[in-house]
Amino acid sequence: MASLNRWVGTGRLGKDIEVRKTQSDLSVCSFQIACDRMKSKNEEEPDPDWITCVAWRQSADYLGQYAHKGDVLGVDGSIQTRNYDDAQGKRHYITEVKCDRVTIISSRNGQSSTAVNNGSQTAYNEPQESPAKASIKRSEIDTSASAIPEISSDDLPF
Repeated sequence: MASLNRWVGTGRLGKDIEVRKTQSDLSVCSFQIACDRMKSKNEEEPDPDWITCVAWRQSADYLGQYAHKGDVLGVDGSIQTRNYDDAQGKRHYITEVKCDRVTIISSRNGQSSTAVNNGSQTAYNEPQESPAKASIKRSEIDTSASAIPEISSDDLPF
């Protein structure tokens, strides 16, 4: 039986992104977004869940340059779990979203922009100056949707 590992969500960026370089000179950044959990009847405000995400290569560079604390990001990726042993020998487990696609939905300065990372092919556009330019660039980026196969009702598990 095939399995599905996909996470899609939106949330506010908790702090500015710092981009690091690996030994092989690949860009990587780790960031957290606050996603509001559905509130119960007794709660005035919903509690946020802090989701840790990781972006690589040009997406990391782009987010490091254009994403800022408080911006609303849309994330599409897969869940990955890793572990390590600290200096005292205690094992730590980390669960995070490995980003395949990250979108800056809205920013504090009122501009919107998009960063996309689909495996080895990456496309991104800078903040838009006019709606006409935005629609042209978005149409160029959104061609990745054609790679998604059609799903019939027979393929669904329910």
